[in-house]
Formats: sequence, structure tokens, C-alpha cells
Amino acid sequence: MDFQGYMAISGAMARTGIFGYGGGPSVIPLFRHEAVVRYQWMTDQEFAELLAFANALPGPIATKLAAQLGYQQKGAMGAVVAVIAHIFPTSVAIVALLGVLYTMKESVIVAGMIAAVRPVIAVLLGITAYEFCVKTWGGMGKVLGVVFGVVAFLLLGVLDIHPAFVIMAFLAYGTIHIKLYSWTKRKLSGGSGKHHDKGVSS
Repeated sequence: MDFQGYMAISGAMARTGIFGYGGGPSVIPLFRHEAVVRYQWMTDQEFAELLAFANALPGPIATKLAAQLGYQQKGAMGAVVAVIAHIFPTSVAIVALLGVLYTMKESVIVAGMIAAVRPVIAVLLGITAYEFCVKTWGGMGKVLGVVFGVVAFLLLGVLDIHPAFVIMAFLAYGTIHIKLYSWTKRKLSGGSGKHHDKGVSS
């Protein structure tokens, strides 16, 4: 058994669970740092694809990312270890500090601590979003990337469509686009080859 590999997964997922203050989107930059920067398990593009698939599935985003990262590294057992390592520290903390939190929830000091942390989370999310945009521009071009970004904003922010449906629609578009591109490329290469053969035979 690769104990070093399991220890790496456990440590990475434990850090995302401990420092992922606020839950939800706030933990995404932490997962990216562990998977892309620290351990280099995947590229930014692969992480963006993982995030898209995770958002299309039901359930908390953090546990889905932990399970997928663990599975990619060590299979089913890696997924189990990753999820446990991610949720265990905070579960223990919640059980141990629940009474304290209830007594201090009206405290001005606690409210100030929460307010001070929020800008950091906003900056982390902004940096992650910017890096995703740069990767998108590199793959699709700036014009198409901006168009898709505006469409996604309208669907999610204005029309309030569930993110899962938007992600599935974009995935479907990408699949159809690649299929059509490959089909067109094969047709053109096949057609040019036939013309070339005719010229040689004559």
C-alpha cells in the first residue's frame, strides 16, 4: 500500500476542510492550490473540467471535489480517504465547539472576525475566476470566451437557471462542436486525398 500517497491525499483534503471557511465556493481555491500548485496532480484546465462536472452533480461541491481527486489518485479507496479527511476535522470541531458558538454568536468580536475573513475569500475567488478566464481565452479565444461568459451570466444571474442545467448545456455544446469539427476535418482531408489520387492516376 502506498502510504505516502494516501498521506498526501489526507493532508491535502484535511487542509481544504480546516481552512475552507464559509464552505461552498470559498473552498474551490484551496482545492485548486492543493491539486494544481502543491502536488501537481492535474493542470488548471483539468481542474476546471473537474469543477464543471462536480457542479453538474447534486450535493456539496467540496465533498464531490474531494471524492473525485481521491479517486483519480488512488481509486475507490482514495475517494473514501479523501472525503473522510476533508470532513473529519470540521466535524470534530463542530461537535466540540457547538456550545461555545451558540453562546458567542451575538458577540461583536465574532462578528468582526467573520467580516474580516470575507474579503480574503472574495479575493481568492476573484483570482481563481481570473485564472479560469485566462485559460478559457487561450483555448477558445477572447471573443468567444467573452460571449460565453456573458451568456453564462445571463442564464445564471438574470434568468436564475440552475447551474447544473447551464453546465450540461455548455458541455453538450462543446461535445457537438468537437464532433462537428472532427467530422469536417475528416471530410476535408478525405476529399483532398481523393483529388490528389485522381491527379496522379491521370
